[in-house]
Amino acid sequence: MLDPVVLRSFLAVEHYRSFSQAARQLGVRQPTVSGHVKKLEASIGRELFVRDTHTVSLTTDGAAMVRFARTIVDAHHDALRYFGGEQLSGRIRFGVSEDLVSRALPSILLEFRRAYPLVDVELSIGLSEEIHAELRGDRLDLAFVKRRAGERHGQRVFDDNFVWAGPAGAVPDLSRPIPVVTYPPPALSRDAALGALEHAGLEYRITCTTTGQLGMRAAVLAGLGYLVHTESLLPPDVFPVSGLPRPRPDTTQFVLIPSSRRAQSAPEKALARVIVENTDRLKRGHRAGAGW
Repeated sequence: MLDPVVLRSFLAVEHYRSFSQAARQLGVRQPTVSGHVKKLEASIGRELFVRDTHTVSLTTDGAAMVRFARTIVDAHHDALRYFGGEQLSGRIRFGVSEDLVSRALPSILLEFRRAYPLVDVELSIGLSEEIHAELRGDRLDLAFVKRRAGERHGQRVFDDNFVWAGPAGAVPDLSRPIPVVTYPPPALSRDAALGALEHAGLEYRITCTTTGQLGMRAAVLAGLGYLVHTESLLPPDVFPVSGLPRPRPDTTQFVLIPSSRRAQSAPEKALARVIVENTDRLKRGHRAGAGW
C-alpha cells in the first residue's frame, strides 16, 4: 500500500532535489524523509533516486512514480476535505507578481476557492518589488513573487530563466541602440536587461515603460523593442530571441513569503500547499491559447 505521508516526502525530494531541503519544507528531520523514501523503494522493489554527495536525480522508475504519487496525494486531500468536513474560514490578503497571473495561477486559485468556500481571498497584483513592499508594510498576509539573486527569504517554489524576447522571427541589430520595453524601476527584469546591455557595452534606448503585461505585450508586438521576461511565463505570441547578451542575472526564483508579523494561519498554509503542489502547472502552461 502506498502511504500518502510517504509519498509526500518522495514528492518533496523530487521537487527540491534535496533530502535536507525537503525535510525543512515538510517540517520534519532529514532521517525521517530518508526513511520514507527507503520505505517506498522497499514496498515497490525499485530504486527511485540516484544519490551522490552533491546531487539527487530520479531514476526511470522514479519519474514514473511521480505521476502516481501526485494522483494519490491529491485524491487523499480531496477525500479528507470531503469526509472530514474541513471547513477553513478566514481572509487571505494575497499578493502576486504580475508575471504569474497570465497562466495557470487563476485556475489554481479558482480550485482553491471551490475547495475552501469560506475563505475570502483578496488578491493584489503588481511588480515583485511592489508586492515585497506591501508585505513589509503589513498590507498582505502571503506573497508569491520573484526574489533577487542571493536572497534567502521565502519558500522556493520554482526557478525560471530570464530571456530576451520579441515577436516571432525578430533579429536584433547590434549596430544600433537596442530598443528596450520594460517595467518602471524597481523591477528585477529591468535590472537584468539594462545590466546585461551595459556590461556588454551596447547602447540602448527605452522605447516603452509600462506597469502591466498587456502594455508590454502590445509594445513588443508593435515592434517597439525587446524585453527581458521569465521564459516559462512568456505569452504565446512572444518568443525568445538570440543575439543579445545574456540577462544579468539570467535566472530568478519564484517564492512564497508569509507575513513576518504573525504566525501563518491555516487558510494561508492551505493556499501555500496548493500552489506548491501545482508547480508543474504554473511552469508549463500551453503556449497555444494562453494569454496575457
